[in-house]
Amino acid sequence: MNRISTTFDQLKAQGRKALVPYVTAGFPFADITPALMHGMVEAGADVIELGVPFSDPMADGPVIQKAGEKALALGIGMTQVLDHVRDFRKRNSTTPVVLMGYANPVERYDQVHGAGAFVRDAAAAGVDGVLVVDYPPEECETFAASLRAHGMDLIFLLAPTSTDERMAQVARVASGYVYYVSLKGVTGSGALDTAAVEQMLPRIRQHVQIPVGVGFGIRDAATAQAIGKVADAVVIGTRIIQLIEDQPHEKVVAITVDFLRGIRKALDA
Repeated sequence: MNRISTTFDQLKAQGRKALVPYVTAGFPFADITPALMHGMVEAGADVIELGVPFSDPMADGPVIQKAGEKALALGIGMTQVLDHVRDFRKRNSTTPVVLMGYANPVERYDQVHGAGAFVRDAAAAGVDGVLVVDYPPEECETFAASLRAHGMDLIFLLAPTSTDERMAQVARVASGYVYYVSLKGVTGSGALDTAAVEQMLPRIRQHVQIPVGVGFGIRDAATAQAIGKVADAVVIGTRIIQLIEDQPHEKVVAITVDFLRGIRKALDA
């Protein structure tokens, strides 16, 4: 059993919901990510989603796109992202880390370092799961099997437009948890319709036996608490990026910790 399954099992036994913050690796400063990850855990994060910067992030809204552009300009690629995870693991051996991004950086890494290098090196660095936005489930059974063989999960997105057939396809390949995108659109867009999320989750659970996290549109303690009542995990990304994007180096971690403590308190209330 890997760190993701262990974490969700422990939370379920405690009657608690997972807090899953997302940050773009290398943003807003190239060297800040490991310290930011430790701060998020201190604030109550259960799983960390680490965004891999990419030049054409089609599922991301302008806030996370801009963060990715800045990280790329600072020289952050897959190699540096794995270095961040390795650094984090020197002091934390229990909190799951999921890399979230796109096919191009994964496949480019293998082109440069050899076939299978990404899976091997991600596992060695201490990665627990991978969410590749543009990998459809029907095309990545081999990739999923390779990740599982190295103790890692392949996580998929489901959307309000997902059919029962698509949910069943995802259920066959996914492990760890699935990530339900609560809005039609990109990250950070629109107002969250909690009633619609409540209606959708039972449909998803007819097909998917693993935990369901919900993200896109969760911005504060109130929305996190509402979603936490029906989902197994609450994912927050855009709001964190907005809070830290213009901050000086010395304030980034403290501001993130303060924000996430409020979310954690609401989820546990």
